[in-house]
Amino acid sequence: MANIEIAVIGGSGLYDMAGLADITPKQVSTPFGPPSDVIVVGTLHGRQVAFLPRHGRGHTLSPSEVPYRANIFALKTLGVRYIISVSACGSLREDYAPGHIVIPDQLYDNTKGVREHTFFGRGMVAHINVADPFSPELSRALAASTRAAGGTVHEGGTFITVEGPRFSTRGESHTYRRWGMSIIGMTTSPEAFLAAEAEIAYACMAHITDYDVWHDEEGPVTVEQVIKVLQNNTQLAQDAINRLIQRYDEWADDMPVHHTLQDALISDRAHMPAAVKAELAPLVGKYLK
Repeated sequence: MANIEIAVIGGSGLYDMAGLADITPKQVSTPFGPPSDVIVVGTLHGRQVAFLPRHGRGHTLSPSEVPYRANIFALKTLGVRYIISVSACGSLREDYAPGHIVIPDQLYDNTKGVREHTFFGRGMVAHINVADPFSPELSRALAASTRAAGGTVHEGGTFITVEGPRFSTRGESHTYRRWGMSIIGMTTSPEAFLAAEAEIAYACMAHITDYDVWHDEEGPVTVEQVIKVLQNNTQLAQDAINRLIQRYDEWADDMPVHHTLQDALISDRAHMPAAVKAELAPLVGKYLK
């Protein structure tokens, strides 16, 4: 494996930042097909960082088309132990306003059954603990770095992932609010759960672009709104990531998520298909010796 411990998944503009040197594109193949795009690796504050555009360059992949398994598996094979997800989201709370940043601590998957959401099956069963789907340790560090970069940051809240690509109806939006959801987006599931299966710490920098469609005093969300806020926040995201990596030694450590699979594999080793064991060796190899 390569020695690239940190990855950023988000828009392609994130790796156009000052100080990023030795930029190299990496083509990575996986058992789950190719990732969304070429992975760009650069050096920042003496550390190698991988950048992966979730929707591909030019935003050509819909939320349902993103190859989530290939993306996470590719980053795992590069040695990644920490992922920062940069995502656009809608607010389901009055106090989480457009332009603000949310570092959520909980996740509700409303896409289940539509997307390929696990690496396991086909003779190898694993039941992982995702009570805390976002790494608390990495989330705290990300929140501090984003706040230091000048962002208005909210720590905590439940992120609901919906299928898309359409935006919500008013009925759906009001229902999600009654459920106690805080923010809404289309890509965090199954990405966060796959990162947990790959034993990678995962934290989300959610950029609030709109109030979805529930707010009576605001118009319904539009693509124009989303793009405008994301463009305005690109520099903030770059600055926050820069600060996070600069302070790497203060927060990077062995975290509980790095041992997710230790007690999760339930299938008898003798009955696991050899082909599946070989395919998933970057994830489970150390537990099958």
